[in-house]
Amino acid sequence: MAAPTCGRSSRLHAVLAAVLFLVVARPSLAESPIKTVVVVVMENRSFDHMLGWMKRLNPEIDGVTGDEWNPTNASDPSAGRVYFGEGAEYVDPDPGHSFQEIRQQIFGSDDATGPAKMDGFVQQARSLGPNMTDAVMNGFSPDSVAVYRELVEEFAVFDRWFASVPSSTQPNRLFVHSGTSGGATSNNPVLLAEGYSQRTIFDNVHDAGQSFGVYFQDVPAVLFYRNLRKLKYLTKFHPFHNAFRDHASRGALPNYAVVEQHYMDSKAHPANDDHPSHDVFQGQMLVKEVYETLRSSPQWNQTLMLVTYDEHGGFFDHVPTPVAGVPSPDGIVGPPPYNFSFDRLGVRVPTIMISPWINKGTGQLSPFVHYYHWLA
Repeated sequence: MAAPTCGRSSRLHAVLAAVLFLVVARPSLAESPIKTVVVVVMENRSFDHMLGWMKRLNPEIDGVTGDEWNPTNASDPSAGRVYFGEGAEYVDPDPGHSFQEIRQQIFGSDDATGPAKMDGFVQQARSLGPNMTDAVMNGFSPDSVAVYRELVEEFAVFDRWFASVPSSTQPNRLFVHSGTSGGATSNNPVLLAEGYSQRTIFDNVHDAGQSFGVYFQDVPAVLFYRNLRKLKYLTKFHPFHNAFRDHASRGALPNYAVVEQHYMDSKAHPANDDHPSHDVFQGQMLVKEVYETLRSSPQWNQTLMLVTYDEHGGFFDHVPTPVAGVPSPDGIVGPPPYNFSFDRLGVRVPTIMISPWINKGTGQLSPFVHYYHWLA
C-alpha cells in the first residue's frame, strides 16, 4: 500500500478542474491509469486546524510544532501572544470568515497592500467574543481525527493547497468545478438562486463523451451552477445512500464523481460536512465510508479520491497565503464595496489525495502552476 507523501504545491482550487479534466476527459493528453476521480469537498477548516499536527507523523508536512503564535494586537509589538495548541474540539459558534474578516486575519488590519503576515487571527477572533480565540488557535491531534491520520500515513497530503478566494463558502465552491466564482465574493442568496452561468468541468466531461455523477444527501450545492439544472443532466444526480455503494460495487461509478455531504444538522440526522458547529466525527465517518466503498470496488485500481475543503472557516494557519502574482481567471471584478480583482488567494486548506497509484516514498509531489486556463 502507498506510504506518506507530501505535496508542496501553491495552487488554486481551479487547478483541480484542469488536472482532472486532463486525466478524465482528455486521456490522450495525460496517459494515466486513472479512469474514475471521486471528489469530496468538506467545509470551513484550515490546514493547521485539521492536519497541522500530522507533522508528527511525517516531518515533511509543513504543519505545526507548537511554536506558532499570533499577537493579541497585531499593531502592537509588545502585545501578548497566543500559541497554537492541539485542544480542538466541538466549535460553536462559527469563527469569522467573511471577505473583510479574512482580510483582517491575513494582514492584521484592513490594509491588504502588504505581505500576508497571518498575524490577525487572534485579534479578529477577539472582536467576535471572548471564547472564540480557543476555537481559532487550536488544532486536532492526529488521534482526534483518526481517519485522516490513517490516510495521511498511507497516501498524499498537499500542504500548499489554498482556497481560491479569500472569502466564504459559495465563492470557493463555485471555483472548485469551474475555475471561477463568476465574480462572487460572498454568499449572495439571490444570485445563488438564479444560478451562476459559467461553464463547468461537468460540461467539459459530458461534451468529451465521458460520464459524471453527483451523489447528494441534501439539495446538491452544484445546482448553484445554472448549467447543471439542464434537463439533460437530470439522470446524473443520485442519492448518496445506496446509490454510491451500489454503483461502486458494480464497477459503474462515472469518470467524474462528486460526493456531497449532509449539510443540514439535526439531532436525528447530524450533518457530516465539518462546517462549525457540526461535529467533525461525522465528517470522519463520511470520508471513511467513501474510502472503504472505493477500496472494495472493482474500479479501485483505476480510481483517485480527493478530499479537500472549500475554505478555512476563520481558523488559524501559519503559511502565508499568496497575495502577489495570482492571475484573475476571467477579468471579472467583484461587487462593491471591495471591488476584488481575484488577484490573491484564500487561506490554506486540508487536502488529501488517495489512490493505489500513489507510490511509497514519493516524499514530495511535483508542483503545479497557480492557475490553468482549462476553459480556453
